[in-house]
Amino acid sequence: MGSPRSVRVSDDVLRRLADLAGRRGASVSSTIERLLDEALRREAHPGITFRDGAGGRRAGLVGGPDVDEVIRTLRGVQEERHEDVVAAVAEMTSLTEAQVRAAVAYYADHWDEVDARIAANDRAAEELEAAWRRQQEVLAGPNR
Repeated sequence: MGSPRSVRVSDDVLRRLADLAGRRGASVSSTIERLLDEALRREAHPGITFRDGAGGRRAGLVGGPDVDEVIRTLRGVQEERHEDVVAAVAEMTSLTEAQVRAAVAYYADHWDEVDARIAANDRAAEELEAAWRRQQEVLAGPNR
């Protein structure tokens, strides 16, 4: 848990914070912390942004895919033993090498968060495939 701090903000900023927190069902304090954390991460990692989605808030490349998608592709390229993995990932994903390096730099500092997202996506994919297989069995009928 953090320690309390006193910060002066304008009434307009405070109103907008309260509105954002309300829309997200969060406290103003947690909203401030999230926004500040993301701003510091953006400052440290130019080219990275944060976006909402069904799986929650996640890091992504500005104008590109999520960081976890780039890292998943990178791992596949590493398994194939390409000499220049950055160039290979860039070619496979239609990203620039600078974008791939931005994703790698973010991953190097926040690997636990990105690995957790990859694992969650893997679990979701397995669950969807299992559900599809069950549906196919139902559609095939009892004689199969």
